[in-house]
Amino acid sequence: MKLVKHLLDSKGHDILSITPDASVLDAIKLMAEKGVGALIVMQGAELAGIVTERDYARKVILKERSSHETAVRDIMSASVITAGNDNNVEQCMNLMTDQRVRHLPVVEDGNVVGMISIGDLVKAVIADQKQEIEHLEHYISG
Repeated sequence: MKLVKHLLDSKGHDILSITPDASVLDAIKLMAEKGVGALIVMQGAELAGIVTERDYARKVILKERSSHETAVRDIMSASVITAGNDNNVEQCMNLMTDQRVRHLPVVEDGNVVGMISIGDLVKAVIADQKQEIEHLEHYISG
């Protein structure tokens, strides 16, 4: 089973982040521009939280708040569930399922080194299954 560090090596170690003081509108614009559903919230070099499209829908739209006037800090999740480079895909899938989250910042030695999504994990599982099928087909056909 693949490790998180292998996923990050494949997809890249880009960290899309925003500050807690930024407006929610800026966060949503960045998510839309980059085609992602979550941003890591960083206060300098420190992980301060995570903000997701779900946070926006539930804490801004449904409460009829202003995207321009609401700060990211007001809707972000400050208690962030993280993964490490040495976690495997199965561990991360279990963690996401148990905690009902779709994104995991990856932290090593106190530093954010990337982020993985449920889509990244599903893609890895499908690739592993495809490889296993190919091996079995090769074994059967001799």
